[in-house]
Amino acid sequence: MALSMEEQRILTQIEVRLSEDDPRLAQRLSRLGRARTTRRVRVIAAIVITAVVVLAAAAGGAIAAMS
Repeated sequence: MALSMEEQRILTQIEVRLSEDDPRLAQRLSRLGRARTTRRVRVIAAIVITAVVVLAAAAGGAIAAMS
């Protein structure tokens, strides 16, 4: 669900104030968000690779059965 322009503006203000008030916390939160994104990308990549291997094995089995 997308944020409205007003909600986005408020969120930006909160982020700016947090960075000014507690830069260490802001930096930690930023790293946490990147870690989640990295983890998500790894999971998706593993699923895609697994799907390709399974499809290749199935195609190989089908070709061998035809011979």
